Amino acid sequence: MKLFAALLVSTFAGSAFAFCGTAPLAFSKSLFNQKKISLVVLEASRNKQKKESRQKWADARGIMGAAVQETAMAAAEAAGKFQSEEGLEYIRLVHPKSGSSSVVYLYGGLVSSFVHEGVEYIAVRPDAKMDGSKPISGGLSHCWPQFGPGAIQQHGFARNVNWEVKSMTDTSVTLELAPSDYTKAMWDKPFLCTFTVSLQESHLDTSMVVENKGSEAFDFQAALHSYFAVSALNNLEIRGSFENKEFLNKLAGDGGEMQTETRSVITIGEEYDRVYMGVNDPVLADKGTGKTLTVRNAAGYEDTVLWSPYGNEGMGYNNFVCVESVKFTPVSLAGGESWTGDMSLIPGSL
Repeated sequence: MKLFAALLVSTFAGSAFAFCGTAPLAFSKSLFNQKKISLVVLEASRNKQKKESRQKWADARGIMGAAVQETAMAAAEAAGKFQSEEGLEYIRLVHPKSGSSSVVYLYGGLVSSFVHEGVEYIAVRPDAKMDGSKPISGGLSHCWPQFGPGAIQQHGFARNVNWEVKSMTDTSVTLELAPSDYTKAMWDKPFLCTFTVSLQESHLDTSMVVENKGSEAFDFQAALHSYFAVSALNNLEIRGSFENKEFLNKLAGDGGEMQTETRSVITIGEEYDRVYMGVNDPVLADKGTGKTLTVRNAAGYEDTVLWSPYGNEGMGYNNFVCVESVKFTPVSLAGGESWTGDMSLIPGSL
């Protein structure tokens, strides 16, 4: 509007100076129309540049961004609370300085995206149901109060119920999960869970807090079933303190076997389902993108699970790996006490 107003002023001022009110009116209108046409051409050119810039942004996101449409990119520019086409509510966080973004679904309290410098670090499987009919297959998914099979449903209930927004800003959101009739039917404990996602200029912080609101202790396990996007599994190395650590190989023997890791760097060329005890410092190094992702477990999460459905095309196995932050040994939480699991994602370069 400012540019348009400036052109109007320029047009009328120029006409008055050159013709001193004696020039034919038709000629003055012609000059105005020429400038108006120039303005339209200028705006069209800018729109084209913006569209090309958005397409480059989408292409830079690799496998998760190749099919991103211009409308999706436009939505990604804004922070706030939105509703997906499938009817699920989500929060979009955007950092004002770096332009990094993150998406957090209320259903399951799930982080489905973390984009930094045009690179998407979190994966959602192509076969994921995004309509609330089942837990979302992907993202940073909560396994709470149970990890894996056990007394209640697989991986607990936190991933398939709606969390409530307790507070939010453009760069942070805190969600809350309290007991309901649904949760009490399978696990009748007086708990309160809060999950905070904070988008920093160069990384993403998450914090899960479990409170025992009763007087008697209860036990639970906790995990972030984290799906990370990779260019291809043969480009990936997973580094950390794996060497000489014991791990439960769930795919060995009849019901799994305890084994010892001899490698310091893990590569995946087969199906994986392994619980590494006492490893909580994994780093993903992707030669295809030239990027690293440090998974910093600052509190609570003591173990790491590596999971890959290697060879399963329907799941899109070749473009993600699960490197999960886990508290495998159950926590016994006394009445009035709390437990915290802090995990951050820190991008870097090879």
